[in-house]
Amino acid sequence: MNIDKSMLTITENDLLSDLFSLRDKLDEMTLQQYKRINPLQENICDWRQRGKKYVSENSVVYDSATLIGDIKFGESLWIGPHCSIDGTGGLEIGSYCVFAAGVQIFTHDTAKWAISGGLAPYEYSPVSIGNCVFFGTQSIVTRGTTIGSHCLICANTTVTKDIPPYSIVAGSPGRVVGKVIVDGVDVQFCFDKTTS
Repeated sequence: MNIDKSMLTITENDLLSDLFSLRDKLDEMTLQQYKRINPLQENICDWRQRGKKYVSENSVVYDSATLIGDIKFGESLWIGPHCSIDGTGGLEIGSYCVFAAGVQIFTHDTAKWAISGGLAPYEYSPVSIGNCVFFGTQSIVTRGTTIGSHCLICANTTVTKDIPPYSIVAGSPGRVVGKVIVDGVDVQFCFDKTTS
């Protein structure tokens, strides 16, 4: 950060120096404990405590994740950095779901409102997500969709229609490209021959 320290008071310079020292110490601790270096706000906040307080028992919610609206959460969720989880139109999420970095779930849109110059209303539709669903990095779910349990939503996928359980979904718009087979701890991803 390039700060003109001459514009700060002595007290402000001391506080800034203390903040940088704190950042360095937290980086060292996080690197040692988790083998990662996080943004300062992620190191200050306890991901598990935030998840437990606002989501459910044994859940993790990164501080940079945004959760809004009416959301019904299952147990043991992992909501990663920079996710945007919108429940303004109603959102139900099952247990054991993972939302990798940058996942976006939308239950409303403002396209018609913007294009009509504010004359058309916002549109809302609920989203339902089953149990044991993995959302890859930067995947998007649009309003009004249902995703069944045990699905793999690949990175950069845009889900625009209902997805049956045990599906592998990829692309934009997303389409089913295979199936998930679960037998206890044995999980197999079987891609269709035409897509692999």
